[in-house]
Amino acid sequence: MALRLVQVNIKAVDASAVGRFWAQALGWSACSPGVTTYVGPAGGLVWPDPVAFGIDVVPVPESKTATKNRLHLDLATTSAAHQAELVARLKTRGATPVDVGQGDVPWTVLADPEGNEFCVLEPREVYQDTGPIAAVVVDCLDPRAMARFWGEAMDWTPHEVTDDQATLRSAAGTGPYLEFLRTPDVKTVPDRVHLDLLPYPGDDQAAEVTRLRALGATELDLGQGEVPWTCLCDPEGHEFCVLAPS
Repeated sequence: MALRLVQVNIKAVDASAVGRFWAQALGWSACSPGVTTYVGPAGGLVWPDPVAFGIDVVPVPESKTATKNRLHLDLATTSAAHQAELVARLKTRGATPVDVGQGDVPWTVLADPEGNEFCVLEPREVYQDTGPIAAVVVDCLDPRAMARFWGEAMDWTPHEVTDDQATLRSAAGTGPYLEFLRTPDVKTVPDRVHLDLLPYPGDDQAAEVTRLRALGATELDLGQGEVPWTCLCDPEGHEFCVLAPS
């Protein structure tokens, strides 16, 4: 049993505008089939996408606080010129430079129009086949423990596991990486960005939730009421959802 990562969920006051921004950042399409704005590979709405995972932007009334998100996206580039062009273009679309204490680094830290941090990376060989999203990066206290939990949750393969950083990728060796970076800060506010997982066809959602709880996940009540998905927290309190098969 395992779960599939189908989308990164971003909360936004103006979901449509943030969705358009991310579509432009990734070269993808944005559509609003319902309340949310879904961003996925160009060519029309296909959900779940057979290869990539998308971004689902969900409208909320509250603006982002000044607290740095504990989950962010790293964007891949193919050359120094591509990196510079992408940074310049995203600034014209509403991105702003952000100082998160990164110092003098070869990547550029930006925030989307509602303050969600992300990085535009310098070209790196390891990310040349990931698509526009190089990695989903999670701040945590214990990368080894997080890699164990998420690796078993999704059956992803570890590529590097140390006390300071852990990296996973799908067993198929395709798509972005999931990376855990050790930070001294503990989680203090609800996540503005989280992961949404989906059972594979034929698998049972309730059984998957039970399996995750045995791995260390805990139930989460956000006031969601009666909904077809289940809200959980990983062992360090990062929220995520297990969606119902369609």
